[in-house]
Amino acid sequence: MNNSVASEPLPRNLTHLFIAFTLLALQGFGGVMMVVHRELVEKKRWLTDEQFVEDWSVAQLLPGANIINLALIIGNRYFGVRGALTALAGILCAPAGVVILLALLHSRFADNPGVIGALRGMGAVAAGLIAATGLRLLKSMKIHPLPKAACAVLGACCFLMIAIMRWPLAYALLGLGTISCTATFLRLKR
Repeated sequence: MNNSVASEPLPRNLTHLFIAFTLLALQGFGGVMMVVHRELVEKKRWLTDEQFVEDWSVAQLLPGANIINLALIIGNRYFGVRGALTALAGILCAPAGVVILLALLHSRFADNPGVIGALRGMGAVAAGLIAATGLRLLKSMKIHPLPKAACAVLGACCFLMIAIMRWPLAYALLGLGTISCTATFLRLKR
């Protein structure tokens, strides 16, 4: 796959941006990163793999939902503040209606064994989507300034801190994020 963004496939206007993010929001349930990557990098070609990884990293570091932060970043990149607000509206409007409807349905049917099983199944699917996207994004590590072994150690430490030791995400971000950013900065400085 070509990692360069073509000159043509950019959001044509604010309406195009709004519709794209509305459709993205309606596709993503749980593991949204895989859907976002497929749509923005592979189909629309608004971003390269490297740009996606960088933007997604920033979106994860900012407070709030990752996808909302990413929508703001991309909307702002192409159309400034108007684009950021348009992308934000696209990512929030339709899902807000769906969430309200689901909340009403859940309050009525929460004790139904079928509903309980469906929610557990969706959790497993979301975990699988996140893992699959992580594996697909490994190819972007080829150009990362840190050695692969260092990246693997940082990733393993993050997994241990969050999944096994159940430390708060803030500790992993502040601790490992600081170490990773500092090591990358020093490596790039050379």
